[in-house]
Amino acid sequence: MGRSYNIAVVNGDGIGHEIVPVGVSILKEVAKKHDFEITTEDFSWGAGHYVKHGEFMPPNGIETLKSFDAIYFGAVGLPEVDDTLPAKDYTFKVRTELHQYVNYRPVKLFSGITSPLREKTQQDIDFIILRENNEGEFVQNGKIFYPDTPNGCAVDTSMVTRLGVERIAHYAFKLARKRRKKVTNVTKSNTLIYSLGFWDMVMQEVADKYPDVAYNKMYVDNASASFVLKPEIFDVIVTTNMIGDILSDLGGAIMGSLGLGGSGNINPEKDFPSMFEPIHGSAPDIAGQNIANPVGQIWSAAIMLEHLGEQEAANAILAGIEYATAKGNLTKDLKGNASTTEIAQRIIESINA
Repeated sequence: MGRSYNIAVVNGDGIGHEIVPVGVSILKEVAKKHDFEITTEDFSWGAGHYVKHGEFMPPNGIETLKSFDAIYFGAVGLPEVDDTLPAKDYTFKVRTELHQYVNYRPVKLFSGITSPLREKTQQDIDFIILRENNEGEFVQNGKIFYPDTPNGCAVDTSMVTRLGVERIAHYAFKLARKRRKKVTNVTKSNTLIYSLGFWDMVMQEVADKYPDVAYNKMYVDNASASFVLKPEIFDVIVTTNMIGDILSDLGGAIMGSLGLGGSGNINPEKDFPSMFEPIHGSAPDIAGQNIANPVGQIWSAAIMLEHLGEQEAANAILAGIEYATAKGNLTKDLKGNASTTEIAQRIIESINA
């Protein structure tokens, strides 16, 4: 028996039920072409599961996931479910308990798509945002005191540890060595002087160990403006959990649509399975209409194959995306009229060419 990968598939909610299955069909097609096998098991977890069962996943959900090589996930959330729950009870839970401390979010302009930045080309928009994925502003360490009184107050405490900064920093510099050898630390240490001052200090210590990689620090307000005015200055960006969350949506926007953005929640040591998902939400308002953009979901499949060591197959999926977009196969969010399934068919056509 040749190479084989067992993938946990979680459609989630909304358009997840359309874009994840087409992603799986592309995975199986590219596996056939490149002589390995993809086996999948489906899990109905998410906000829809919560409506029926009062939980986003069963108590043994994390243990169940540990037996898989990777997790292929859509998006979670429904209008009728409290929107503080999906992250707490599914996404953050998986990312934290499976030590997926690297959130890997590439930003790239595909052929045939015009960026909202009218003067920028494919050469200008091509970088990766690495978001620290297990700590920072999203640890949910806080409390609300006396909420119904005039002196009510609320506290959220951000957490920055030496280990957390060192491991994402090393990942960033090693990745930059394979690309254009440039790392930008996006921070806000001029105002968050303790937490992000410490972040910058440790980041600089790691940077000193990679003299072959150009390193600079940029405050997030400047970085946000630079995404729009001069995206070509970026190669590998490394930043905190919340800053990375916000900037990666801005990255999706300068590509032309959030529907294009793929990502990986990665455990680099492979002690636990990593999870791959598009950067957008479950978009229940357009679910069931076969108009959702599947590219972010499909790109996430390519990122997954790259992580599993199937680089040629990953490249074939990316080439398939380029083939589809270059031919003008664009969904409604990109002012086109192609359906979800049509995009997938074009990509499969390219893989089998």
